[in-house]
Amino acid sequence: LCFAGAVAMQILARRGIHIGAHIASIGPIADSRFDPVNLHPAALLAPGKRPISTIDAAAAEAMAMEIEAARRVGDSVGGTVECGILGLPVGLGAPIFDGLENRLAAAVFAIPAVKGIEFGAGFAAASMRGSENNDAYYYEEDRVKTRTNRHGGILGGLSSGMPLLFRAAFKPTPSIAQTQDSVRLSQKESAALQLQGRHDPCVVLRAVPCVEAAAAVVILDAMLSEGRL
Repeated sequence: LCFAGAVAMQILARRGIHIGAHIASIGPIADSRFDPVNLHPAALLAPGKRPISTIDAAAAEAMAMEIEAARRVGDSVGGTVECGILGLPVGLGAPIFDGLENRLAAAVFAIPAVKGIEFGAGFAAASMRGSENNDAYYYEEDRVKTRTNRHGGILGGLSSGMPLLFRAAFKPTPSIAQTQDSVRLSQKESAALQLQGRHDPCVVLRAVPCVEAAAAVVILDAMLSEGRL
């Protein structure tokens, strides 16, 4: 996936479409979010150049401490990755089953440990009223834009021209060093499970390029299938 995504990202970048991601959270530690309205390529791609892909350096340090604390007690920790896509043409995608959200979700869920995905305001929209969640439209020269971006760049399965933003949730690594209750199928009995060997206390650090790659493959496929390249 990452090899295919790397090729797709280069092809898309030559067409002015840029994809970047950062660690939005690890455990209770949260990073800053991408600007949902005025996001520029330099800010989008900057986290990927850092050892721990965050916007805020202080958040990266706190995340490293959180992961180490879990490792020391033989445990693990999960987190979220936020991905942004800039430069998409308006109207990319399709309604119902072939919407951009559908296709991106299918690809992202192919990444091991992903347990959830949300676009724009995501689950927070469930606690809003329509007047709060709706984005106000306006003209900027000859382009239609929105003053906010709670829709996350996709409406009705189609790209709106605003930054496309989504977040993927990753579960804690299940293979931890602590003894866990399990079963022995051959004997049909309960048993204690004690795993040996090296197991990462957090997969989120390595998930960032995977999320970028999944997004790139989907966007390139959509562009090709609609004859936009």
